[in-house]
Amino acid sequence: MAEIKIVNPDALGQPLGQYSQMTRVKASEFLFIAGQLGVDKDGKIAADGNFDEQCKQTFANIEAALKSAGAGWGNVAQFTTYLVHSQDIPNFMTFRKREFPRMFAGGAYPPNTLLMIDRLVIEPALIEVQTVAAL
Repeated sequence: MAEIKIVNPDALGQPLGQYSQMTRVKASEFLFIAGQLGVDKDGKIAADGNFDEQCKQTFANIEAALKSAGAGWGNVAQFTTYLVHSQDIPNFMTFRKREFPRMFAGGAYPPNTLLMIDRLVIEPALIEVQTVAAL
């Protein structure tokens, strides 16, 4: 079983949202989950143009990938998030404030790098999240 410690070193200051500055991991195996979009298993985009619905589907896809390997949210060591529109940053933060306390007990949120990009592989997609987890 992985030993995952979510840390916010004093030297780095407090995070600006629902993430931590660092994860310290001792594990025997890692999962590198490809960036997940807000699409179902048939490739249908969730609520075209609806950022919140795409977030829900994106994180449901990550959860399905974790479960397929016998893991859960507590195994997540890091996220990398790609957004198409900077205007969706507040929507992303609202989603995380609402959903992350349920997903990550005790408020130990994994580090997250947030990047703005021109577009994703499917043009109507608004968010993509890549995940690293430890077993």
